[in-house]
Amino acid sequence: MLKKSCFSWLLALILIFVPVLAEAHPGRTDANGGHYCRTNCAKWGLENGEYHYHNGGGSKPAPAATKKPAVRPTTKPTAKPTSKPAATPAPAALALPKKQAAGTLQVYYFDVGQGDSTLIRTPSNQYVLIDGGNNGQGANVVKYLKALGVTSLDAMVATHPDADHIGGLDDVLKAVDVKSVYAPKVSHTTQTYKDFLLAVKNEGRTIKAVSKGVKIPLAGVDATFLAPVNYYGDDLNNWSAVLKVSYKSKSFLFTGDAELKSENDMLANGVSLKADVLKVGHHGSSSSTSKPFLDAVKPSYAVISVGKNNYGHPTSGVLSRLKSANASVLRTDQKGTITAISDGAKITFTSTKGAGK
Repeated sequence: MLKKSCFSWLLALILIFVPVLAEAHPGRTDANGGHYCRTNCAKWGLENGEYHYHNGGGSKPAPAATKKPAVRPTTKPTAKPTSKPAATPAPAALALPKKQAAGTLQVYYFDVGQGDSTLIRTPSNQYVLIDGGNNGQGANVVKYLKALGVTSLDAMVATHPDADHIGGLDDVLKAVDVKSVYAPKVSHTTQTYKDFLLAVKNEGRTIKAVSKGVKIPLAGVDATFLAPVNYYGDDLNNWSAVLKVSYKSKSFLFTGDAELKSENDMLANGVSLKADVLKVGHHGSSSSTSKPFLDAVKPSYAVISVGKNNYGHPTSGVLSRLKSANASVLRTDQKGTITAISDGAKITFTSTKGAGK
């Protein structure tokens, strides 16, 4: 009778727990105290193959040493996406200038946005770089140089310490051999200027001070600094190194950001400012390119290195003065990199994009 009663109780317990066991997700716990779910996982709020603990507060990532990949669901999505996600647009390719044939003086006014950077190539294949644009343009200036086959610069000119002129020069110093560096004798406290000085030092170079009358030694080409003429304190723009380059009967004037004080000092100094091509001062700011200065330069062409800006460069006043001076205006924001090619008797121009683009 007792055996029959015990058997009845055992049978009852089995009937009670069978449904529960059927819903279980069996698995022996491992040395870490947990295991992977293999069956009925969804009913327990788990993913197939999810590692979890029964007495530790839910599932956790599997231990690094023993983690296994989760079992993929056997069901397939009922529908496929009808279209692909939009592709991320690729950055616009940098429009690189074309290398010109040797035997001419070539001036490349690089498109560096709101900043200045110009390369001069002499007929004897000597190279002078004037400024390097902003910090973010250094890599582009290096790309321009490489596209033109430049591996060595005979001279680098930092017109003045403003970031939109010297920001990219440290990149250039690291990328190509620079034989000499020219800059006016004025300093600045910005990190950009410190980076420039450090790059010059790291390349084992010293800076040759620029003032009126200093020359860059170039074969068959005269390259003379016309400014700075005087001392300008902390007025950085008027410290700008102004360089005149002449080849036979044609000449180019590069003014940096020189403003009215410097222009007047150059006029008073009595040196010839006449040039066929003028790199317009300070991106076309009203503080530069005065009428007396233009009357002395008498340019046939005026190149404005400018990009999108909030300063109103180039100003309507400067454009009006250039028009009155009968100078043809070429702008890097409209034409991209502008190349002037001279055989000493005439000058022709090419650019990397059409006007207005």
